[in-house]
Amino acid sequence: MFYYYGRKQKIFDKYPKPQFDTIIEPFAGSAAYSMNHYKKNVILVEKDVKIASLWRYLISVEPDEILSLPILIKGQSLNDDIFSYLSNDQKSLIGFFLNPGSSQPKKSPGKFCAWTEENRKRLSIDVTKVKHWVIIEGDYKEVLNQEATWYVDPPYQGNGGQYYKHGNKDFDYEILKDWVMEREGEVIVCENSEADWMDFKPLVDIQGQKHKTKEVIFYKKS
Repeated sequence: MFYYYGRKQKIFDKYPKPQFDTIIEPFAGSAAYSMNHYKKNVILVEKDVKIASLWRYLISVEPDEILSLPILIKGQSLNDDIFSYLSNDQKSLIGFFLNPGSSQPKKSPGKFCAWTEENRKRLSIDVTKVKHWVIIEGDYKEVLNQEATWYVDPPYQGNGGQYYKHGNKDFDYEILKDWVMEREGEVIVCENSEADWMDFKPLVDIQGQKHKTKEVIFYKKS
């Protein structure tokens, strides 16, 4: 739906297709996996207040409102007085497109700005696809255990997982491991090759803007 640090849009098809009618993403982020299977019943859980609020906005907003959002040019900032009419959610949304790959929204267009008329039009279509989705603001443990496809994409244990607002510092991966093993249905867990908290298998290599990373996966079905 929107650009975000750790987004899986480029490799979503490397993961198993959902085998259940409900998809649950307990670390929602931009929910790229669910967006590619948007017709399913989707439950997002997000601890970051700003991201959770943005999802509530995207689920409720109408296409015309998206199309009315301004396109910024180089040198402009969302802090400028001319954009004071925008809500916090609107600024967050635009901010994630202004500098793709960031864990927090930006105020001015970056080198790789993706807030274009083409992407704005695509977004106006995408928001019509998620009206049936549910967003829960809170910790991953708060969602009810149920038979579903669980797409678990936590802050990575190794390098990179520290950049989120609720990153890997002091994160208890042993508790998450036990929680994963208790889930009903199927579970897809994303990580990178530095992780050792589960029996991960190689998935794919990714060339990022600065570094190449090795994505790994844990999968179980009950």
